Amino acid sequence: MITIYRAKRILTMNPSQPEATHVAVRDGRILGAGTRDALAGWGAHRIDDRFADKVLMPGLVEGHSHLFEGSVWAFVYVGYHDRMDPDGRSWPGATSIESVVARLREAAAAMTDPAQAVVGWGLDPIYFGAQRVSRADLDQVSTTRAVGVMHASFHILNVNSKALERGGLLRQGVDHPGVPLGADGLPSGELMGPDAMMPVAPHVGFDREVLAADERGLRLFSRLAVRTGVTTATDLANLLPQNAVDMMLRVTAEPAYPTRIVSLLRLMNQNPQQLVERAIALRALSTDALRLGAIKLVADGSIQGFSARLRWPGYYNGAPNGLWYTPPEAMRAVYARALADGILVHTHTNGDEATELVLDCVEAALAAHPAPDHRFTLQHCQLADAAQFRRIKSLGMCVNLFPNHHFYWGDQHYEMTVGPERAERMNACASALAAGVPLAIHSDAPVTPLGPLFTAWCAINRRTASGRVLGEHERIGVQEALRTITLGAAYTLRLDHEIGSIECGKRADFAVLEDDPLEVGAEDLKDLAVWGVVQGGRVFEAAAL
Repeated sequence: MITIYRAKRILTMNPSQPEATHVAVRDGRILGAGTRDALAGWGAHRIDDRFADKVLMPGLVEGHSHLFEGSVWAFVYVGYHDRMDPDGRSWPGATSIESVVARLREAAAAMTDPAQAVVGWGLDPIYFGAQRVSRADLDQVSTTRAVGVMHASFHILNVNSKALERGGLLRQGVDHPGVPLGADGLPSGELMGPDAMMPVAPHVGFDREVLAADERGLRLFSRLAVRTGVTTATDLANLLPQNAVDMMLRVTAEPAYPTRIVSLLRLMNQNPQQLVERAIALRALSTDALRLGAIKLVADGSIQGFSARLRWPGYYNGAPNGLWYTPPEAMRAVYARALADGILVHTHTNGDEATELVLDCVEAALAAHPAPDHRFTLQHCQLADAAQFRRIKSLGMCVNLFPNHHFYWGDQHYEMTVGPERAERMNACASALAAGVPLAIHSDAPVTPLGPLFTAWCAINRRTASGRVLGEHERIGVQEALRTITLGAAYTLRLDHEIGSIECGKRADFAVLEDDPLEVGAEDLKDLAVWGVVQGGRVFEAAAL
């Protein structure tokens, strides 16, 4: 049976027919959008008026998020800003080291298993000025339990002495760029980057293979997706062990699971050949609900964590340059093999030096393996300048920028990390569009909360938490921003032929909004209420979760 949904307004993102009042759906796909009379020609149908006072737009596409946005709520939230959990509970921010320690001590006091670790997430010491969190701070939580707190960026882990001991790092003579030492010659408790974190992370709840197979986290993630209008979301860096893949295939195939997941295989503990071979094998397992077979590389770290790689003159406050997470020779090999086998690769670059290195590597790989529509995408790419965007365009690449940074860390970038001029151009959406680069924008949840309408608001307004407008000339319009969270993100995932607009033949994926984003406008877009979603023709109301 055909269902024709009536809405107050339908924003289609289809340039041939930008607006409609009705959309016809059959078997989870769109027959067409238009007037009721025009759609009645498809045959016997029923009219569904439940959205008569709502606004429909294409289901929102989160092009850079992580499923552990659902998993981390098993731990203690100690971020600086207030945060809503998947059940709708608001957690107040922890605005000092003392409040972080107090919240973790409260969690430790409630534990009955003496072997259980105390685990927190969301730590953001850049808000604490020159102070860094040390193992001595976390020893105040417990000296008998392992204590670990993941930074908001998820690039740095702080641990106590017991955790260092269990990971074999509480000793003299540790020599690693990601393991700073204290005055006593022992590790300070701050572990920067995946190599440094690896020995200790499993002892404090951050075992990536275990988290990859977290079924509860996958289910909680989908609740957040429905509440924010998201019908397709990425899991942008997963080790994808087979047990996790089996679980994800099973859960996403359930009729009540409301989100299409695109999960990318991360390079870790594999050589480039093994990585690409695994991606090819995963691609064969893809379903409509779970898309597999793409690759994620990570070139550098976090700007606010001072682990990103910056070109001259480096960090504004004189901090040493950041870390390389993946050797250039490994990136070159992955790009070459991926191009030869038609595998999509997304690469994390935060600093402009990391971006430049990746462009060099991709250029060399394309010379050996030309590919007219590879859509290799730079994720974050926060400090790219106009010249780099022109080069990105010439190489046929895409970017997925991170405008939420303006709100959460814009003031710190201006005053501490990169200084005024470079902070003004961070996440330069207008420059990317001017250069003709295919553009998406993202939240990187759980680094910042899942919510594409808020991300769009950030790209439109570029306002920091203090109210400063950071980069007036890099603002984009409402229509442009809405495209980046629909068709723009879909394009970077090679899914724009299936999702991202409301038109004949595409998946029946809609975000159901309480008001019209074009009428609400630039100032209030972040506060626009989401009723729920239609995903593959199935209706999910946020209030019913």
